[in-house]
Amino acid sequence: MSFTIAIVGRPNVGKSTLFNRLVGKRIALVDDQPGVTRDRREGTGRLGDLDFTVIDTAGFEEAAIESLAGRMRAQTETAMAQADAILFLIDARAGLTPMDRAFAAAVRKVGRPVVLVANKSEGRQASSGVYEAFGLGLGEPVGVSAEHGEGLSDLYDALREALPEATRAAAAATRAEVLAEREAKIVAREAKAAGEEPVDPGAPTRPIRMAVVGRPNAGKSTLINRLLGTDRLLTGPEAGITRDAIAVDLDWGGRAFQVHDTAGMRRKSKIDDKLEKMSVSDGLEAIRFAEVVVLLMDATAPFEEQDLRIADLVEREGRALVLGLSKWDLAEGEAGALTRLRDEVGHRLPQLAGLPVVAVSGLTGQGLDRLMQAVLDIHAIWNRRVPTHALNRWLDSAIDNHPPPAVSGRRLKLNYITQPKARPPSFVVFCTRADAVPESYKRYLINGLRESFDLPGTPIRLTLREKANPYATRAKGR
Repeated sequence: MSFTIAIVGRPNVGKSTLFNRLVGKRIALVDDQPGVTRDRREGTGRLGDLDFTVIDTAGFEEAAIESLAGRMRAQTETAMAQADAILFLIDARAGLTPMDRAFAAAVRKVGRPVVLVANKSEGRQASSGVYEAFGLGLGEPVGVSAEHGEGLSDLYDALREALPEATRAAAAATRAEVLAEREAKIVAREAKAAGEEPVDPGAPTRPIRMAVVGRPNAGKSTLINRLLGTDRLLTGPEAGITRDAIAVDLDWGGRAFQVHDTAGMRRKSKIDDKLEKMSVSDGLEAIRFAEVVVLLMDATAPFEEQDLRIADLVEREGRALVLGLSKWDLAEGEAGALTRLRDEVGHRLPQLAGLPVVAVSGLTGQGLDRLMQAVLDIHAIWNRRVPTHALNRWLDSAIDNHPPPAVSGRRLKLNYITQPKARPPSFVVFCTRADAVPESYKRYLINGLRESFDLPGTPIRLTLREKANPYATRAKGR
């Protein structure tokens, strides 16, 4: 049995720092300026023998419901409603503010157990702030320093007191899991010693890691909300609402996905703000973590230079790519428009020939089934392996049809080919004078591999390696 805690409080009290501390890694953006967090972010936290779900939230602010700040507050209220307990943070150095008092009253109305946490409590100047916190009527404050990891044992005790049954069950489950892991390691060692390969038939299929990227206001969060069937992510007419790369779990047609929403990516020359640089860096990390990247391109203004830059980046990172023509409900109408756009994709992104292109609308839900099927298809291609004997038959045929050129009067010789890895499909050709093979001939081989082995749209890696000279060692010994 697990439980969920939500971290809430006014802006800039250290909620994301505490979130990062509990999950054990820096996954939430942290900065001195207030209001960095907008969407709620979930992670798996650990304190001692307690494993739990922890939710980072936007800072509480008084604002009209339809405003961005009001929509951020609604996200926080949703997190509190989902939580089993609430960690209410204040800044011990700054002391209590009228906003702290107002939101402490709002937290009490939720009816969940509340642990009052006085963050930034290191140093003498924090002692008065910790003392003031008693005035909120939320019990004894727990003094912590999220930045330095101080006071976490006291926070553990406070959680055990606030949720006695849930934490007792969680601790028991953690101990059972540790014992199971130990037994599994013993079984694996015994199997290895006996020359066997242990197989876990009950191991679940891992979720497909998918990142949704694009320029600001391309409709990324709207699309993911439509896939989820709920307003999980903050959306609106303002460009640049998303800052963190937020991961959400999705089940689509019985297949599990972990979907990362990312901040809009503008050209480097246009980014001056430190926070935007952090957001874009977070998005780049999401691309590197992903298996499949969905690039949303605004169908009403397609093929901006930045769209092509992002696609090229995804290809260089070796991720599988699906191009989504977003806001198709606003762009469709002209006969043959989709066919022309697909032809233009082939012209502008020749390094990803056969790239799947799907017209979608997050607003109406149009094309979502086709989009997710394209993700599954390209993921299978990205994982594809080709038998070595089939590769070498193909190489012989490719050389017969178009022999490698002669360099300095000597013809290059390609001996054989193998595929050492997939994800993306990667091939090694053993040959003479690898550095002399021209780029044009490498492209010929890559295009042939793509066409012959049905590898459309996925990055293909081709490495040329010189075959070892069996006489080199003998010659040195003379």
